[in-house]
Amino acid sequence: MKIHINKVFLVHIVILFSMIFLVSSCRMSYSFRTASIDYDLTKTLSIGHFINQAPLVYPPLEQRFNEEMKDMFTRNTRLKLVNQNADMEIEGEIVGYELTPLAVQEDAFASETRLTLTVRMRFRNNKIDAPETQETISANRTFSSNTVFDTVQDQLINELIDEIVDQIFNATMANW
Repeated sequence: MKIHINKVFLVHIVILFSMIFLVSSCRMSYSFRTASIDYDLTKTLSIGHFINQAPLVYPPLEQRFNEEMKDMFTRNTRLKLVNQNADMEIEGEIVGYELTPLAVQEDAFASETRLTLTVRMRFRNNKIDAPETQETISANRTFSSNTVFDTVQDQLINELIDEIVDQIFNATMANW
């Protein structure tokens, strides 16, 4: 009987290690960045410079946003970026960058603060007969008011830019 228990135990150990190996070797990935572009018809894209018109200005924001826009479209499409006479055009402005106190405590101080970034975007596809689309896109992040804003500002800005650029990409290139 002892031999039988050891065989069952060994079988369970082998199965366990096999499962661990299989799970650790599998990798799943997905992306919502699926461009639905007819590359026979559409070959070029113009991305206008998004000027920072927000009442509160963070100087590096404009440059970072514009660089990330160009990077996103060159990484995820085969469109050639041009300055004029493009098949597709994207332009807009950064219209909001604001801090909002949240969760006001009994001592009248906020325990959390929300940073919101808002961008107004216009898209035109010159190869099809469709009207220009305009959209205002916002993203926000909440952080503890005990945190010095300067220490988290760059990280939060990068997250907000990534989220808004993803939304612009999906709104203009994905056929949802």
